[in-house]
Amino acid sequence: MSDDLNNQDTPPSKSQLKREAQALTSLGKQLVELDKTMLARLKLGDTVLTAIHDAQKIKQHGALKRQLLYIGKLLRQTDTDDIINQLESFKSIAQQQNRIFHELEQWRDKLLADDQALTNLLDTYPAIDRQHIRQLIRAARKEQSQSKPPTAARNLFKYLRSMILSD
Repeated sequence: MSDDLNNQDTPPSKSQLKREAQALTSLGKQLVELDKTMLARLKLGDTVLTAIHDAQKIKQHGALKRQLLYIGKLLRQTDTDDIINQLESFKSIAQQQNRIFHELEQWRDKLLADDQALTNLLDTYPAIDRQHIRQLIRAARKEQSQSKPPTAARNLFKYLRSMILSD
């Protein structure tokens, strides 16, 4: 019984405080690595935002480290739950975009390697212009056989991206 009372009244340990400070410093580092558009979408205070912009300009390692520690100190005074949730949503959006990008690359590679892949693609995405995609495939295969730069393959990828993402 007295043990429970002692646990409730004791402040966090020094190690716990250090771990929390390091977590906020690493959060600050993640914020510094974001671009301006993503930073604008976050709800950060003016002082934190100014410190982040200053850190993005710093090139020297020691100075950057000090600035990151300062950002961590500023973050201790703010509610970081919303910031962390927003960063997680940014990561999930980026992962989803990467997954879509890889699927498009796979479709392009399949189309260049196999004639049956075109039938599968047209079954999956009936809005694709049959004649146009055949011309793109033919041009990309011709480039491949002549060991030319993959301009037509890029055009095929762009067309696939525009048609599949429009669905």
